[in-house]
Amino acid sequence: MTATNVPGRGRALIATAVIASGLILTAVFSELHAKSEVAARETSERYMPEYTADGDLILPKNFEKWVYLGSPLTPNALNGGKANFPEFHNVYMQPWAYEEYQKTNVFPEGTIMFKELQLTIPAQFPDGSRTEPSGRGYFPGKLNGADVTVKDSKRYADTGGWGYYNFHHYEPKAPTAKLKPKAECGYCHAASAKKDEVWTQFYDRLDH
Repeated sequence: MTATNVPGRGRALIATAVIASGLILTAVFSELHAKSEVAARETSERYMPEYTADGDLILPKNFEKWVYLGSPLTPNALNGGKANFPEFHNVYMQPWAYEEYQKTNVFPEGTIMFKELQLTIPAQFPDGSRTEPSGRGYFPGKLNGADVTVKDSKRYADTGGWGYYNFHHYEPKAPTAKLKPKAECGYCHAASAKKDEVWTQFYDRLDH
C-alpha cells in the first residue's frame, strides 16, 4: 500500500511520527552541540601547561587575562645598582587553579605562576624614584620578559614539584623555554618562599 492509498487517519499518524522523529533528532543534536560548547569552554578555562616534543615549555597563552596576584618591586637603585630582578614582578595565576587553591589551600597540579617582568620608568632621583602627578614613587615602564613556574610533582620531582622557566629578560618573550636547573631558581624558592616554594608572603590573596 502506497502513502496515497493510506486512509486519512493513517496518513495523519505517519505525519505525526515523522514530526516527532524530527523533533527528537533536533533535541539530540542540540544537546550534543551544547555539550560540545561546554567542553570547549571548560578546556579553554582550564588552561594547562603546554610542551614541545622536546619537553620545552610553551609560552602560556592569554596569561594577562588570568587572576592578578600582585607586583613586588626590587629596583636597581635600591640594590647597589644591580638588582637580580630590577622590575615589577606582575604575577598571574590561572583562574581555575586560583579557585581550587582558595577552596583547598593547596596549589593543584598544573598550576602556572606567570611572572611578567616590567621595568620602572627612568628615575629622577638616586633611589630610583621619580615624580609624577600622583606623587613621588616608582612607576611601571616597558615590559622585560617573563619567568614562569609550573606545578607538576612527577615531572619536577627533583626541584620540589615545581619547574622553573625563563622566557627572556627582554622583549619579545621567547616562544618556548627550557627547564632551569635547581641551583639557578629552585634553590632560592625552597629556601625562602613561605609555602610550597611560592612566595605567598608577597601575595595577600594566597597568604592564608
